Amino acid sequence: MPRAVKGVLVECDPSIKALILNLDSKSHNIVLADLDEEHLVIEERMVDHVKSELDAQLAENTFKPAELEDIQRK
Repeated sequence: MPRAVKGVLVECDPSIKALILNLDSKSHNIVLADLDEEHLVIEERMVDHVKSELDAQLAENTFKPAELEDIQRK
């Protein structure tokens, strides 16, 4: 018997898509369909989780001008 699952179409650049696919590789319960280079369908109930994980990863990997000042002082 087929089962329907609510999904959300996500349009993003390839780097963000790679982060989402990496996140899904750990739990296998996020991505419903990998459509093309810029589109994914993810489970509706996982949208907030994906957003928070992406925010955390991007904050960790984003260069901040204050860090440049610290580097220049050393």
